[in-house]
Amino acid sequence: MTEPPLTPDRAQALDRLARAAYRLSASDARLRGRATRTPGALSLTHARALRTLAEQGPLTISQLASGTETTGAATTQLVNGLVAAGYVTRERAPEDKRSVQVALTEAGWSRHRQRQQVLSGALHADLADYDDAALDSAAEVLQRLSAVYDRL
Repeated sequence: MTEPPLTPDRAQALDRLARAAYRLSASDARLRGRATRTPGALSLTHARALRTLAEQGPLTISQLASGTETTGAATTQLVNGLVAAGYVTRERAPEDKRSVQVALTEAGWSRHRQRQQVLSGALHADLADYDDAALDSAAEVLQRLSAVYDRL
């Protein structure tokens, strides 16, 4: 793909995108803050962990870290909070007693389904005026922004 010229209009559009990405990051920070103060609230990282476990089943800490794109230490702390909330269990892996497996509890499954339902409903309602192609383009832009941020 060839890079389009950086015209003033293009520079302004990219600046609007960067500002929107900063607002998204700030929203995530506010959500993390609510998750630490409000019982039952989930940060995006908590929700990502529940979704990863729901989709992949019981995982070791390192597998969950990979699935949630966090470090092992951060995942251990994340799991501690999810265990305290009753959403996951932590047990020794049957095949390797040195390893710990994390699995969803019934409460974790329920909270995951509830979160997915709320998220799906909100996305459907708030983005109703965008067609599928626009949503796919937005998803691609967010994926590319993730790669850009990883390079910063």
